[in-house]
Order: sequence, then structure tokens, then C-alpha cells
Amino acid sequence: MRQFQLLTAASFISLAVAAPAAAQSNSAPDTAAEEDDNAIIVTARRQNERLQDVPASVTVLTADALQKTGAQNAADFSQLTPGVTIVTGTAEAGDTQINIRGINGARDAESSVALVVDGILKTNTAQLNQNQGTLRQVEILKGPQGALYGRNAAAGAIVLQTIKPSDVVEGGVRASYANDSTFEGTAYISSPLGDNIGLVASGYYRTTDGFFRNDFLDADVVDDQEVWSVDGRLIANLGEATELDVKARYSQLRGASINFNSSFHIPAFGGTNPAFFEDVNDHPFVYNGNIRPTNEQDSFDISAKVEHDFGDMTLTAWALYSDVDQLLTADGTSADFARFINAADPAAQGVVDSCFATTAELTGFPVAQPGFIGQIPVPFIFAPANGSTFGAYSPTTCDGTQLQIREQSDISAEIRLASNGGDALSWQIGAYFLNIDRETGVSIGGDTGAGVSETLFNAPGSSNPTSLLLNDEFDTTVYAVFGNVEYEWDDLTLGLALRYDVEDRSSESLVPAGALDPFTGGPINPGLAFGAFSPVSETFKQLQPKVSLSYQPSPDLNLYANWGIGFKSGGFNNQGSSAIIDANFVQFIGADVSINDVYDKEVSSAFEAGVKGQLWNGRVTFDLAGYYTEIDDMQFFEFFVGSFGLLRVVSNIDDVEVYGLEFNSSVEIVEGWKFFGSVNVTESEIKANSSRPSTVGNESPYTADYTINLGTEIDTPMSDNVDLIVRADYRITGPTSFHSFQDQTSPTLFSGLLPGSALALPASVGDADFSVAQREAFGVLNLRAGVEIGNFTATVFAENALNREYLNEVIPAIEFGGSFISPGARRLVGVEVGYNF
Repeated sequence: MRQFQLLTAASFISLAVAAPAAAQSNSAPDTAAEEDDNAIIVTARRQNERLQDVPASVTVLTADALQKTGAQNAADFSQLTPGVTIVTGTAEAGDTQINIRGINGARDAESSVALVVDGILKTNTAQLNQNQGTLRQVEILKGPQGALYGRNAAAGAIVLQTIKPSDVVEGGVRASYANDSTFEGTAYISSPLGDNIGLVASGYYRTTDGFFRNDFLDADVVDDQEVWSVDGRLIANLGEATELDVKARYSQLRGASINFNSSFHIPAFGGTNPAFFEDVNDHPFVYNGNIRPTNEQDSFDISAKVEHDFGDMTLTAWALYSDVDQLLTADGTSADFARFINAADPAAQGVVDSCFATTAELTGFPVAQPGFIGQIPVPFIFAPANGSTFGAYSPTTCDGTQLQIREQSDISAEIRLASNGGDALSWQIGAYFLNIDRETGVSIGGDTGAGVSETLFNAPGSSNPTSLLLNDEFDTTVYAVFGNVEYEWDDLTLGLALRYDVEDRSSESLVPAGALDPFTGGPINPGLAFGAFSPVSETFKQLQPKVSLSYQPSPDLNLYANWGIGFKSGGFNNQGSSAIIDANFVQFIGADVSINDVYDKEVSSAFEAGVKGQLWNGRVTFDLAGYYTEIDDMQFFEFFVGSFGLLRVVSNIDDVEVYGLEFNSSVEIVEGWKFFGSVNVTESEIKANSSRPSTVGNESPYTADYTINLGTEIDTPMSDNVDLIVRADYRITGPTSFHSFQDQTSPTLFSGLLPGSALALPASVGDADFSVAQREAFGVLNLRAGVEIGNFTATVFAENALNREYLNEVIPAIEFGGSFISPGARRLVGVEVGYNF
């Protein structure tokens, strides 16, 4: 609490003299987002209204701000928004978790943030960080938006508007080149096709070698990537009162995956090698896996929206089809568990032979510390003289391979009838439908040196025999009805919104019956050792009210408060997960953890109160808000590794409390020169957690203690047709714990193995201390400077200009005794040119 007070006071003092134009209501508006008085118009509440009038915290990036910052996707938007952090692309491109004010989107569960593009709700979390076409405005709305958007809006909503066709031909192109062979290009053209019809076509391309290199393969295959997308939007007026809006989009990504190193946290081993007890922030990243990691993502969606104006009300109906297929292959993590040093099935002996041969060949190879390759692939605690400690992703074939797939197609539709405004009373009602078909798979295979098969199940005699297989299909059907009403009494406005969601979910295992692991001789899905699987189904329901109150004594001042309920559906882990965790960790080492095969829905109750306003004809703007949120059954991703292979699960943290304060301000010193700044300070506490009882009192995972944004922007003429544009953004992200288990010690698999090993050490020697697993605070400075000459622009830029080395994500694997850590982006310096017509 003292930290909260000190940071708040310090932030207010610093912002008193420097107050992001791009991230606040003072953003320079484009013509699509302004009224006669230059007020920003937003649609975050599914109606056109001044940003100043919205009774909630909203960050807006106009077309002008998007151009000056270079922001194009959710990662960029988050960097410019206080209280918002993002983890994306660490395991694969579609792996994105956005945290807004302490509510996080758990990996493998649903997102906590709704993505709305041109009025249509996207339903696949893999699309959160994709380029969505040529943007003209971005709105980030904080707090529960379930009453309007339903599922996946517990933390907030990102509302995007793309370019609409105009009455004349216009377009633009932009291209940039930076270090590490990074090229990016975008282009769009808008054209009328007749008196009442127009088309916009957009394209995007990016390629990079990435910042890191695989030393063993001697290749840039750690974070290299190539992605392209095409978007089309056709709008037709079917009469004076009816508009048809049809969109189609396809994108393809090819690149690397699993950009992680392993870091150990075992103090007793640290006396032998300090790397056994390592602060994650001090880790030197080394990549030497023998498998070139790959990532494939193919995404297609098509939608149609019809709006008809009846005069005093408007009917809107839309339908969306989306299909996203994702696949990754990578080196495995099984070497230290000696998974591939014996074969129960002689047909798989080639994998064992390869493991021993590559270990002998690479003895002494300088792998990441504390790893070392001995003469044989037996863990060193059982063979101290000539054994090995590989760590994850070693250059030998003893790690095995991994293949993960996630294929999802969905169909959704909505119909909504809303008043057209102008009266004291405004309202809207509607209904929503969604069906999702999803298949997920995780396959661990033996490595013979022949690469990774993209087939989930491979026979024991193949070049990549399957050792573990988790493969499930999921079906989800959602029905919802919603409505809201708002009444204005002079300066006072009261709003009430209500939504009711019913979500039917079912799951079935696709693992071949009777299939065995050719190395252990047990079931290929270890959960089958505890009983046969059968289809499961559950229904999750939630009523989501929201109440808002706004008092505007003048057009330049708004005092507001709101309260609402947020909702994320529950779901299913891979069948048998509960039994696997119990047998391998609870029974074996006495771990204080429990996992259920069915995880519960997450429900949050959030209150916010604030004031927003402007002074001196808009030259000074400010926004102050306080918030308090209680989260029941917060969904949280856990990663387990052991002799069984690997397991990804979602658990529930029973009760989490979050509260905080947020302040934004901007000052225009002189015409064309602004200072801007914002600060968010968040306190959180786990009040109850039956999954890990010892974590009560710890902070909410993935939640930064604070974020601070500071910057300046200059846009001033140098001559009659030349403008100078300079932009600087500095973002500080406070300390972040990525797990509910913090500053604590825990038994590990080493604790269970050491007493019976050749070392014959007490179990406590293998215990881990996770006080070194918190990401430290870090700052990232982005700079842009350029000139605008008529329709031509030329810019030099530096992202992470100070080359701050920081961590993108830390995934503690508690019972493993360490963490899997992924680095953040390093410095990127380049030039950009653009032309509009």
C-alpha cells in the first residue's frame, strides 16, 4: 500500500509539468473522427458519441496518431495505453494475452478483451495481434464490457475502424527497412465502383531475420518471421436508407516458434554452479537446439453487415465466418527426464541409438548454463561421473520433438435495433449467436535426426515416433440477448445495460484407443492410465449488468461512475490432466497443487469512478480514474513438464482483488508542440486459491505494478510545403510476476529423485526458490523523426532506441524447479517512406 501511495504522488508531480496525445482524447483527429468543434467521436459503446461524454476510461488513437507512432497492431496499441500490457508471440504468433487493470487473458482459455472490427466481434484469440487492414481509428475501452459484447470482454474492448471507400480514388503506400533484414510494407487503394458502391483493398507484408540466432544450427531461426495479408471491403448503398458492408480477409504467417530458454531456481545447486540459482532478469539467452522451430498460421474470415435506417431507429445485422489454423514444431524438453534412453518397443530403438550417439558426439559442447553434455544421456544425479544436464532444447536428439496444432472455425451472427438518438431517451436491443469448432493437439515424438512430422500420431517404426499425444475436439455454442437504455436529465445521464449469455460446451478426446508409448510402454496419453475417456459437456450461464452515471456541469467536464459484471466461460483441459498432476507431483513430491479437468467460468465485478476534462480550449486535457475489481475463479494458465512429457492446463484462482488509480494528461505548449503522459498504479491480492493454497496474499499474475507513459510530439511547418514531425514515446513497465506462486519455495522433481539417486542427497536439496522469477521494471524508448512534403513522407525511427534488454514473458514451471523465459524485442533502427494520393 505504501508503494501505491508513493508511486501515485510521484507520478502526479512528474505529470504536472509534462502531460499520450496519441493515447488520449487530445489526439490530433482525422476527418473521420471529428465534429465541427474537433471533438473525437468514438463508437466503443456501439453508438456515435464524443469521447468526452463516455462515462468510462477510453484511449483513442486517430489516423493521425497511428501514422505518427507507427502503431499497427495490439502490441503497439498496448504500449501506448496506461494500465494495459501484452504478451504475444513467445510460443507462436497467435499466442496473445492482454492484461487490462489486473485482468489477464489466460493462454488456452478465452481472451478477456473483445476485439471489434468495423462493428463486428472477432471470436478467435489468435486474431488479437494480427494486422486488421488500413486503420482510421483505434479505441481501447477499459473495464467490463460484457453487457455490450458478452463473452471475452471482462477486461475491456479494442474497437478498430478501417478505411471506408470514398467518392474519389485515393490510396497510400508505406515501406520501411531496418536492421536484421526487417522489411515492412503496407498499401491500400479506395475507389468508387459506381454511384452507390465503393471498394477498399489493403495489403500488408513483413519479413525479418529476428534478433537472435541459433548457434548450433548457425542460422537466424529463433524469431525470424514472414507474414502477409490482404483485406477487401465493399460498401454499397441499397437505397437511401440501407447500407451493405462486405469484408474479406486472408493472412498467412511462416516463421519460428517457442522462443524460450530455461532458467533454474534451485539454491542448493547454486553453490556448485551459480546458474542453477539464476535471477531470470540476468539470464544470457543462448539457442542451440537441433530442431529448426517453425510456426504456421493461416487465417481467413468473411463478413457481411446490413444497416437500415427507419428514421427514428436503425436495424443492424451481421454475420461472420472465420477459420484460423495454427501449427508449430520445435525441439523438445524431455532430455533431462531420460525419456528417450530406453525403448519398450524395439521398433523405436533408432531414437535411443540416436540419443546416445549425438550425446557422445557433442560431449563438452557449450550449451546454456547450467547445462553440460556428458558422455551419456543419463541425468547427472544418477551418473555423476559421465552423465548430463541438458536443459531444455539441447543440440542432441535426446530432447525429442514437439508438434502443437490449434485449428478453429466459427460462425457468428448478431441482430440489433437501436434508437437514432436526439432524444433524452436512447436504447438498443439485440441477440447474438456463435458456434465454434476447435481441435487442439500436442504431440511429443522421438528424434532420429530426420526432423518433425506434421502428423500428430506416428507409428513406433517411423522417423518421428509419437511418445505422447494430447488431442481433443471442442464444440461451443453461444446464445445471448442484450439491451441497454440511457436517459439524460439536463447535465445528468443514467445508463443501464444488461446481457445474458448461455454457452454450451462439449469435448471429446481423439487419441487412438489402445495406442502405447513405444518408450515407456504406457498409454500414449498418460491420463488413460487412470481410466478410459468419455465425451464431456457443460453449460455456462451468466447475467451481465452494467450501470453508468455521468454528470457534466459543462461540455468540458465529465464526472462519471460505472459498475459492471464481466464474464468468461469455463471449459475443458485435456482429459486426464487432473490425474496426471496428482500422480506425478502431489503423490510423488508432495506438491501443493491441484488441477481439474473442467475449469470454471470467470466472473468479475468492477467499479470505476473518474473525471475527464479539458482546459483552455482543449490545450490541456486530463483524465483521472480509480477502479476496484473482484474476480471470482480467475482463469490462469499453468505449464507442467515431467517424465510424462508436457501438459498445458487452465486452473482457477478462487478470489482475486484488484484496485488502482490511473491518470492521463496532455499539454499543448505552443501550436504544434505537445507533451503528454500517463500513469497507472495497480495493487492486487489473491484472497483464496484452492489450486495452490500457499499463494494466498500474492499478487495477481501477469499484472504490472505500474505503467508510466511519457513523451512529446512536434508537428510544425519548416516551409510552405514541408512539415517537420518528431515523436518520442517512453514506456516504463513495472515489476511483474507471471505466476500465482511468488517469493516462495517448493519441492520439485529433483526433490523426489535425489534421495534415490547416486548422490543420495536429502529431498530438500532439490527444492526451488521462486523469489528470482519476477520480471524487473524496464523502460522502452521509441523515437520517430521525419518530414512531410506534400503527399510524401520520409521518416527515420528507432524502436527500443536504448536497446533495453528485458523479458517478454516468464513461465514458471514450479515443480520443474525453474522457468521458461522469453526475451523482449531488441533495438530496431530503420527508415520509412510513404506516399498518399
